[in-house]
Amino acid sequence: MQRQIRHWFILLFAIAGLMLGGCTTEQATSSDTSPTATATPASSPKTSSLPRLEGKATVVMTVKGSPITIEVDGTNAPITAGNFIDLVQRGVYNGLVFHRVVRDPQPFVAQGGDPQSKDPNVPTERLGMGGFIDPATGQVRYIPLEIKPKGAEKPVLSETLKTAGVSQPPQLRHTRGAVAMARSSLPDSASSQFYIALADVPFLDGDYAVFGYVTNGMEVVDKIQQGDRIESAKVTKGAENLKK
Repeated sequence: MQRQIRHWFILLFAIAGLMLGGCTTEQATSSDTSPTATATPASSPKTSSLPRLEGKATVVMTVKGSPITIEVDGTNAPITAGNFIDLVQRGVYNGLVFHRVVRDPQPFVAQGGDPQSKDPNVPTERLGMGGFIDPATGQVRYIPLEIKPKGAEKPVLSETLKTAGVSQPPQLRHTRGAVAMARSSLPDSASSQFYIALADVPFLDGDYAVFGYVTNGMEVVDKIQQGDRIESAKVTKGAENLKK
């Protein structure tokens, strides 16, 4: 009985952490138990101007000299997957840090992708607040929250499944190895930051956008420590499915 109470306490603690996405710069810290990014868009992004992935692609990310293979699913999350593949092709993730790794009190996520982390002089307390600045616009590129309910033809955009009144679970769920976009409390605030689920975290389903899964190299992910850098990220298959 005590074990069950402890389990639910930990779960509630993690869920509560998700509400910190809208916090101010002063309040956000790397110890928050949440896959959040605190940058926020001025308005909803226009999906017509965003890259899309029509089909699937494979990305190999190297950390500590070891590969992590990610299958990126543009069939069920075309905008989210297209954004990630585009950033990989641009070399955005090369040299970036995993600035938040949460394993206690139980495995949660390893989060990275803040472009600020390439600069070792940026204070650690600022990491988790940056996004990809599109050189074409000089502004941070944001993408809409994109979650496809199971059995649906199209994803729900700019809303969680709950706020959209959808009762079906998402097609892409937060099982161990899921790769998803971090964001603030605003649905359309994801940019470049992503996280990898270190365990099944079903309470994130319907609120955050999963766009792929680690298919090989979870033993590498399990060894990632806060501060470890992504040495390289390359598209090894399916690059032709990216449409800009």
